[in-house]
Amino acid sequence: MKLVVVESPAKAKTINKYLGKDYQVLASYGHIRDLPSKDGSVNPDEEFKMVWELSSGGKKRLNDIIAALKNCDTLVLASDPDREGEAIAWHLLEELNSKKKLKDKNIERVVFHEITKNAVTEAIENPRQIDNNLVSAYMARRALDYLVGFTLSPVLWRKLPGSKSAGRVQSVALRLICEREMEIEKFKPEEYWTIDVDLGAKENAIIPAHLVNLDGKKLEKFDINTKEKADIAKTKIEAQNFEISKIERKDTNRNPAPPFTTSTLQQEAARKLRFSAKKTMQVAQKLYESGFITYMRTDAVNLSAEAITNCREAIKKYFGEEYLPKQPKEYKTKSKNAQEAHEAIRPADIMNTPNKMKEKLDEDSHKLYELIWKRTVACQMNPAIMDRVVIDSISEDKQILLRANGQVIKFDGFLKLYQEGKDDAPDDEENRLLPNVEVGEKVSKKQIKPEQHFTTPPPRFTEASLVKKLEELGIGRPSTYASIIAVLQDRKYVKVEKLRFIPEDRGRIVTIFLENYFKKYVEYDFTAQMETHLDDISAGSMEWKTLLNNFWTKFNSNIQAVQPLQVSEVIDKIDEVLAYHLFPEKEDGTDPRLCPECRKGHLSIKLGKFGAFLGCSNYPECKYTMPLTDVKDEEENSIEKKPNPEDKLLGEHQGLNVYLKKGPYGFYIQLGEDATATTEKPKRIALPKSLNPEEVTFEHADRLISLPKDIGNGITVNIGKIGPYIKQGAKSRSLTGNDNIFNITQERAEELLQNVQDRPEAKSLGQHPKLKADIFLATGRYGEYLKCGKNNYRLTKGIVTKDLTLEKAIEIINEQIKS
Repeated sequence: MKLVVVESPAKAKTINKYLGKDYQVLASYGHIRDLPSKDGSVNPDEEFKMVWELSSGGKKRLNDIIAALKNCDTLVLASDPDREGEAIAWHLLEELNSKKKLKDKNIERVVFHEITKNAVTEAIENPRQIDNNLVSAYMARRALDYLVGFTLSPVLWRKLPGSKSAGRVQSVALRLICEREMEIEKFKPEEYWTIDVDLGAKENAIIPAHLVNLDGKKLEKFDINTKEKADIAKTKIEAQNFEISKIERKDTNRNPAPPFTTSTLQQEAARKLRFSAKKTMQVAQKLYESGFITYMRTDAVNLSAEAITNCREAIKKYFGEEYLPKQPKEYKTKSKNAQEAHEAIRPADIMNTPNKMKEKLDEDSHKLYELIWKRTVACQMNPAIMDRVVIDSISEDKQILLRANGQVIKFDGFLKLYQEGKDDAPDDEENRLLPNVEVGEKVSKKQIKPEQHFTTPPPRFTEASLVKKLEELGIGRPSTYASIIAVLQDRKYVKVEKLRFIPEDRGRIVTIFLENYFKKYVEYDFTAQMETHLDDISAGSMEWKTLLNNFWTKFNSNIQAVQPLQVSEVIDKIDEVLAYHLFPEKEDGTDPRLCPECRKGHLSIKLGKFGAFLGCSNYPECKYTMPLTDVKDEEENSIEKKPNPEDKLLGEHQGLNVYLKKGPYGFYIQLGEDATATTEKPKRIALPKSLNPEEVTFEHADRLISLPKDIGNGITVNIGKIGPYIKQGAKSRSLTGNDNIFNITQERAEELLQNVQDRPEAKSLGQHPKLKADIFLATGRYGEYLKCGKNNYRLTKGIVTKDLTLEKAIEIINEQIKS
């Protein structure tokens, strides 16, 4: 009997189908042990000795494996085919050896890149031993991450109260986001003009052209940068007659993208499916463990000969001979830090088309599978052939040249199946069909259209573009990008708006601190070089302790140099660097640092227990403060860490405990246990003022947890900023008197809403140029008001709202901000 150990129960279940009665398959549920989160887990003074600790779940899995081993003569370690998988197998082997449970047992290490019968059988027939080079690379990476995290983070906590953590790769990714935001904020738009001319050809055909030469010279982007210059150019065009001077036609090939790597799968799933990197990896893992795709952590773009043959058969069967190249296409990995030689991500069986898989997969799995299948098959199809056309028209005096660009798809090739997405695609003026004309043909001027433009700042990073940038710089591993992005959000270093990353002030402050006091360790080249060294260790060309020793000597010296640093010095540096962001110049020329409350003191950055805030220099006479980060959760958690005798268990809702608790802002209901470093924040609902905490029952809590609640006929009951209310479509009404969220019925709600008029929808007036937020004219319970971003602004008497313009709204908002 042979015992096969894999990471997950899903993988175990799939493999079990392919192995006979002579095999037993168990799951380790990932790593059974890790470095404990405390000082001393890696000791540089003892040649980087590492102390490992079994997790509570790991102890149970290890005992299950030990029990199963009693009836087996061979242990087969079948964890994933990468550093992490090798480490899982090594940890297991180390623990079993230390407990002397492997006496007279055969040890085999097998790897497969897809969970199919052929792949599993072939792997079982060709076992090897643990690859110590891969294990060494894992140990080096784990030690590096530990030494950075557990040495640098405490420095952050002391010098920057409220900061959460720093990480070897996490901090560099945060720097990228912060630097991009700085570029955007400091960007000054430049004006430029383009001039398009619709030219009339025979048979009423139109040639959409644009001005490229004026006064016999080729125009640069900013040559026409005012309306006056644009009008002069327009006048010169109007004064001339034009004829076709040149026609250029050529066929160009557009080749398919290579099959997916981990990084490109994350990018494309973000663009096309709106999946986060984390979700993409979770769904891909599920597909892999079910035997539907190959291993999803890979830097490789090559396909096996068998996969290429199957792709060609699928192309011939589903698309026809004209889409099949004479020779198979081969792709080679370009990544400078490519890890072990895997295949690209592809379907385990190409003949399992997305249609065939529809009944076997849930919605998300099917979407990702379809994306992988299309990309894989398309990469082996013929290129698309584009018929590109350029038509030049010249003026009689030869001083003005108008050019039209166009293209048509002559043969769609791989585009019939798949087209790669783009993050920030520019307008493509060439995707147009141009009429047939001849050189020398006269053309008329139908319309001349000068158009004003302004340069735009670089776009904020999306998950897809951030992953792409990290990979381009050689920072981190594609398999770790999802967790890096999640940590940045969990630590409230960044937020996501409209799928793009925006750094929080907390994230900016941490980045400034690291750039000024640990500059080397957030440099892109340094972080990429560390990845290269880890690859060298994997290849056996570098000793892992040599890497750690070289790193630690310099890093520890940097730590010691920063220790004496006064918090006031750090604050002054941050205040200096962030001045442009926190205190932008005002239009009226007044001091942007002037305290808005006392009008005497000046604002500057201060550091408190939960992070940075702006405070007045006139303290304690003036107590004005403005937090730079949302610290409400931290404040609540700080108080709740101490056992509260007033906490009351009310009952259970869908398997979770329901508590009545008291926080700094009053009593509230909590569903589930308090958050920890590894669990999400539980749902909390403030207790209505009308409800006496001493009289709260589970029924009250259950109703509060279920809010907003539908009570019938499209009517919902909920609690808002000003108390409980009912809503039906655009009608809403506060609950007062004897009516409350606990006793309101559908009939009573319909009665209350009967004479309530529909509240008109907010009217959009445009965007505030400085606040970068849309302005709305809205109607509330006290009348009409302006809403910009999260803030509301009152309308003074005498303003006729039907005549209210964007300019007037901006003026009203600016005046109220100043006051």
